[in-house]
Amino acid sequence: MLDMGRREFITLLGGAAAWPLVASAQQSALPIIGVVNAGSSDPAALRVAAFRKGLSETGYVEGQNVAVEYHWFAGEYDRLPMLMADLVRRRVAVIATPGGTLAASAAKAATTTIPIVFGVGEDPVKHGLVSSLARPGGNATGMNIFIWEVAAKRLGLLRELAPRISRVGVLINPGNAPSAEATLRDLPEAAGAIGLQIQILNASSSREIEAAFAAMVLDRADALFVAADTFLISRASNLRRLRRATGFRRPIPLARRSKLAD
Repeated sequence: MLDMGRREFITLLGGAAAWPLVASAQQSALPIIGVVNAGSSDPAALRVAAFRKGLSETGYVEGQNVAVEYHWFAGEYDRLPMLMADLVRRRVAVIATPGGTLAASAAKAATTTIPIVFGVGEDPVKHGLVSSLARPGGNATGMNIFIWEVAAKRLGLLRELAPRISRVGVLINPGNAPSAEATLRDLPEAAGAIGLQIQILNASSSREIEAAFAAMVLDRADALFVAADTFLISRASNLRRLRRATGFRRPIPLARRSKLAD
């Protein structure tokens, strides 16, 4: 599923990039694709490799006929407006935002002319990224990977995975308001319906993740539910380390994007 999503995303990227790349072919400098991701660069080597492979499949070879700038802002969402303004100022060919709604919205606010290709976790029409799914209009297109809409379903799957659990820590990133709001909107009712108690844990940095994990262990939670936030998911190695360090043996299901790897 992830490979299929990568191909679909690159196809969109190639279509959006077509006219700027052709128009820039006569220039000495290579046209630039700005890739903006909310996660950390540390665990992303395989995803970058997949992105480069997808580009090559559509005729673009990094360093030969296109340049790619990878921007990882590690959950620091307040950096987005400045970053997007810089990309627009330098007239990049395309802005790709597989890192979620906030990055896509920041790009949309920064330019009405540079093509934007996004991957988001909730309805892009609702968030003003496109006019409609059938006819996006404007300069943005992309894919909705429906991960926020299935938060309640993920909690139900967690209960099936570990039927004896009764208390679940829910890790959210308050810096990512769309993700946090979607999680808090759907989970309390879903938890009550299947007899679970939830403990909300806030974290917007690696240090806060450690504090939240410690609080969850102290409160004797039976499992940890990680909200669909690119930064939190990119810190999976931190969670595994904390799990080993504390002896926490209960489930920690991470959100897995059904079509697109950030």
